[in-house]
Amino acid sequence: MCLILLAYDTHPEYRLILAANRDEFFTRPTAPAAFWDDAPDLLAGIDLKEGGTWLGVARNGRIAAITNYRDPRSERQNAPSRGGLVSGFLCSYTSLDDYLEFLKKEGAAYNGFNLIFGDIGRLCFYSNRHESPQFIATGIHGLSNHLLDTPWPKVVRGKEALKQLVSGGKTIHPDALFAILADRTIAPDTILPDTGVGIELERFLSPIFISTPTYGTRSSTIIIIDRTNRITFIERTFNGFLENATDVILQFRIEKMDLKQSLF
Repeated sequence: MCLILLAYDTHPEYRLILAANRDEFFTRPTAPAAFWDDAPDLLAGIDLKEGGTWLGVARNGRIAAITNYRDPRSERQNAPSRGGLVSGFLCSYTSLDDYLEFLKKEGAAYNGFNLIFGDIGRLCFYSNRHESPQFIATGIHGLSNHLLDTPWPKVVRGKEALKQLVSGGKTIHPDALFAILADRTIAPDTILPDTGVGIELERFLSPIFISTPTYGTRSSTIIIIDRTNRITFIERTFNGFLENATDVILQFRIEKMDLKQSLF
């Protein structure tokens, strides 16, 4: 996952709106979103190489999504898969606070990551490249391959588009969110971050929707949780091209909500 946009408790109809793009090499084997055979309460895609996922929701209202922290100089080949941190939280009965303690103790073993996890009552951001976790405040947020709300061009552009979309308080059609995620605008070189990959690659990675011959946006996912606790989950899959996309669309109401997790 390389871009996550959130509107958290900012709309009269919705508790949470999440719009995210997963960017990955096209050769990496992936299964589309579904409820897992070995974890039937978990809805997510599957990274068939490592067995984890990049984003998912559970029937009890838990949600989690991860992005890599871009720092090629610190990458280790033998580090455990970061996708296991998402499925690990969603499949467990561990409280948010206890999972946060786990991340503090074990997070250094992983390559750089940013994890958003929790439920509609409380969402936490944790990165193993930052000293302090933070609980996500009401508002519009964006996360790419640096810390939460770091003003990279795609984050700024995505947050502004999402802010405009929710500001009127009208019912939101998923197509409007997918339109935000389909933005291929390349940022000017003068405002690109320097993450150690070189200016040409920074340029290729700067759009919200990435398309290169071997790497790009594999899927876009919309998660909307309304104020009746109904979840709408839509995953749109493509390999770097908007044409011939396929959708997975599922709706369900939160069941067996963990009251220890929620504050509303």
